[in-house]
Amino acid sequence: MAPRVSADTAGERPGKLKVFLGAAPGVGKTYRMLDEGRRRLRRGTDVVVAYAECHGRRHTEEMLTGLEVVPRLHRAYRGTKFTELDLDAVLARRPAVALVDELPHTNVPGGRNAKRWQDIDELLAAGIDVVTTVNVQHLESLNDVVEKITGVPQRETVPDEVVRRAHQIELVDMPAEALRRRMAHGNIYQPEKVDAALAHYFRIGNLTALRELALLWVAGRVDETLQKYRSEHGIGTVWETRERVVVALTGGPEGETLIRRAERIADRSSGGDLLAVHVARSDGLAYASPAALAKQRALVESLGGSYHSVVGDHVPTALLDFARAENATQLVLGTSRRGWLSRLLAPRGIGEDTVELSGDIDVHMVTHGRAGRGRRLSIPGRQLPHARRIAGPLAGLVLPFLLTAVLTHIRGPLNLTSEALLFLVTVVGVACLGGVVSALLASLTASLLLNYYFIPPSGEFTITEPNNALALAVFALVAVTVAVLVDRSLRLSRRAASATAEAETLSSMAGTILRGDQGVSVLLERTRETFGMESADLVPRTDQETGADVDGAGLVKVPAGPDLLLVLRGRRLPASEHRVLTAFAAHLAAALDHARLMEAAAEVEPVKAADRLRTALLAAVSHDLRTPLASGRAAISSLRSTDVDFTTVERDELLATAEESLIELNRLVDNLLDMSRLRAGALSLHLQPTAFADVLPLALSTLATTPVRIASRGLAEVCDVLADPPLLERVIANLVTNAVRHSAAAQPVLITASSLGPRVELRVVDRGPGLRPEDRDRIFVPFQRLGDRDNTSGLGLGLALSRGLAEAMGGTLTPEDTPGGGLTMVLSLRAAAAAEPVEAVDPG
Repeated sequence: MAPRVSADTAGERPGKLKVFLGAAPGVGKTYRMLDEGRRRLRRGTDVVVAYAECHGRRHTEEMLTGLEVVPRLHRAYRGTKFTELDLDAVLARRPAVALVDELPHTNVPGGRNAKRWQDIDELLAAGIDVVTTVNVQHLESLNDVVEKITGVPQRETVPDEVVRRAHQIELVDMPAEALRRRMAHGNIYQPEKVDAALAHYFRIGNLTALRELALLWVAGRVDETLQKYRSEHGIGTVWETRERVVVALTGGPEGETLIRRAERIADRSSGGDLLAVHVARSDGLAYASPAALAKQRALVESLGGSYHSVVGDHVPTALLDFARAENATQLVLGTSRRGWLSRLLAPRGIGEDTVELSGDIDVHMVTHGRAGRGRRLSIPGRQLPHARRIAGPLAGLVLPFLLTAVLTHIRGPLNLTSEALLFLVTVVGVACLGGVVSALLASLTASLLLNYYFIPPSGEFTITEPNNALALAVFALVAVTVAVLVDRSLRLSRRAASATAEAETLSSMAGTILRGDQGVSVLLERTRETFGMESADLVPRTDQETGADVDGAGLVKVPAGPDLLLVLRGRRLPASEHRVLTAFAAHLAAALDHARLMEAAAEVEPVKAADRLRTALLAAVSHDLRTPLASGRAAISSLRSTDVDFTTVERDELLATAEESLIELNRLVDNLLDMSRLRAGALSLHLQPTAFADVLPLALSTLATTPVRIASRGLAEVCDVLADPPLLERVIANLVTNAVRHSAAAQPVLITASSLGPRVELRVVDRGPGLRPEDRDRIFVPFQRLGDRDNTSGLGLGLALSRGLAEAMGGTLTPEDTPGGGLTMVLSLRAAAAAEPVEAVDPG
């Protein structure tokens, strides 16, 4: 990428970029661009046409009237003259607005920028506003999707980020039927190309799919802008511009049911998004299975949704904060898994709190097979729940009186020992429910009631007696002991749950890295989302900033390596979350180090590749040149010898041997030179209509005499192809040589030709051992010969050079299995009648 000039360097504000995005060629992008220029010109803006490609369309060319057009730059390449955007002329002219067509265009080698979007970057940096055009199939992120839909590879692409940073993106839309009518009326291509275009690229299905891709991409861009606006203006309310369904996952067995229910809700609105979220909290979640969460995550992603993990002590608040941050409209939760006893002791659960706090977010409570069947939902946290803190002392007062009332009516069957044990059980139960304070209150109440009603003499307090005082002390000791053990159990459970939550969050982060999402921006967004913050950034670290720092405004700073700080803005984080945040910062530092190492490795890789190529070349040449040199030298030495009187036949044989050796040497050198030109991009092409029937005899004449018979069929019936005749001859000769090498002497090599739409295919068929699927790419690597143990059977350049030459001529070379055994090499080239293929033209 060419370096961008900053606005300060340019001495003024950077220019603004406006992009007209279309779904397919012919929707009218160039027309709209020129119309925009005329509109601005009428308002008094200084506008120039830096580059516009009208493709001979009359209505589009008429839009140039009245607009100043900067002359194009003429540049020669491989014997052909091309016209390009004259960047220096536009910079010298310095208009307010420049109209530049075809954003993803690849510049002819020789200029300072490889791509047109890099030229536009320079114009923007110079303070010039730019209006440009692009088709959705040229966006890098959609390139493979478009190829699957249309079957046409797009070799010219533009990074999505270049288009995303545009100040304005305007969709130029047209229904598929209307676009086909424009095509049929000759408003897009010349009449002779219309039928082929309508039958292939411009099918209804293709155009409809491309249109949907364009609409969704623009909708995503609009959504990003909306989210940025809401964040900058602190808007917390939900704007129902697009249905987003958030499903809350606990890691329990009901997760899959909730996910599928949420997916059905999202499907009811076209374009609805599905987001799954799991809250990892410091007090943990009982029976939250990491394996179940991993399985549920895979299910969400298979349904086209996204999985998220956030940290929060209060689950309802964390869920709703996440939903509002994502501008979600609906939240799906499962009904409680708590049993009747848990609901009796704590009637309000997560679902009830979420519904109460939801505001303008719709909450769906979904029933499932595990509802009400769980032993408990949550492990107690830092302190007892509010309901238990109230119920404990109340039970300590009420339950002993209730027990006393019952025992006074059935005093006959029970003795004092049984009555004392029942009071003890009551005290233990209160201790488990309410903690130490409740246990002391219950023990005091129970001991007094036992003393007054059941210890003789009944009806009066005899606590002054040593025996009664001992009973009261035992009650208090048992109650306090039980309460302390319960409290210790709660603290241990809290620590274990906190460790589980931290491990789960870190596991989620590690999973993100293992899946290949190692981009720093991805990890930053993951960090922001996990901790429920408004933003997360990496900033340079100063000498004064040596450790973690938190201020009252919700600004958290954590070291991320020796020279960077991870800065989060939003809420204040509790101490329990800082340990996890520190680990996230360490992951970010490791990701940055990994990125730097990858960049260094990428810089070294070309040197390593060149060294490997040089080593292979020297090893191959040392063998391959030796045989023809030795044969030719021996033949010439024999002819120069005066000791032997050769007959005419023998002299002719020696001359033929010398000639064959020189031809072989010449072929090897030509292959090496052509391969080096291909690698350097300096191969000269002269494409012209060429007939296979004319080239094949010349290609076969360069081959040595072989016992394998060569047959051809259908070459005269196909139309001419667009090719460079000498290079096509070389390709065919290499393919036939390879087929002959692997064919049995009794089996002929067959060469056939056939037409397929705008292309013509040549097949070279052999009946040899065939090719394993895993070797189909290796055969096109230079200096590779499958099955060879040494370098004495050829340089291994034939197929690699053939593919390179085919692609240079706009064709392809692919291997196929021969029915019945063997290998078929398929050479596909453009028909001369379709010299400007539909897929190569971007008419705007």
